Amino acid sequence: MSIEEDIQQTKFASPQQKVMINVLYTSSWLNGVQTRFFKGYDLTPQQYNILRILRGQQGEAITLNDISCRMIDKMSNTSRLVEKLRLKGLLERNPGQEDRRQVEVNITQKGIHLLNEIDGPIMDMHATMELSNEEAETLNRLLDKLRT
Repeated sequence: MSIEEDIQQTKFASPQQKVMINVLYTSSWLNGVQTRFFKGYDLTPQQYNILRILRGQQGEAITLNDISCRMIDKMSNTSRLVEKLRLKGLLERNPGQEDRRQVEVNITQKGIHLLNEIDGPIMDMHATMELSNEEAETLNRLLDKLRT
C-alpha cells in the first residue's frame, strides 16, 4: 500500500516532505512489527538491542554508557532496561574494575541461549520484506545519505 493510501493524504508540499512522512510512518510500522514479535519472547525491541550489543562483545564487559551510545533508540533508559534484563537472568552487571562508579555489563548464557533461539525466526521475519538484496542495499545507501 502507498503512503498516500495509508495516511489518506494525496498531496505533499514536496517530494522531500513525502519522504520524511514516509520514513516516519514506516519506522512506526516497523516498530509495531518488532514489538509484536519480541512480545512472544518477553522482550521489547530496546531490550533485544541491548542483548545484541552484548553478544557482539564476545564475552567482554561493556559499560552502560557505551551501550547507550550504541543503542538504535537513543531515547532509551539504558539503566532501567539493563535492570529488567538482569532480573530475567539475561545479563549481569558489576562495578567497573578500573572505575567503581562505572557499571560493566555482560550477557549470561541464558541471554545467549535466548538470542540463539530468536535468530532463526528473526531471519524469517527479515526474509518477508519484499525487497531484493539490491533494493535493500540501495535503500540502506539512501537512508545513510539522509542522515549525513
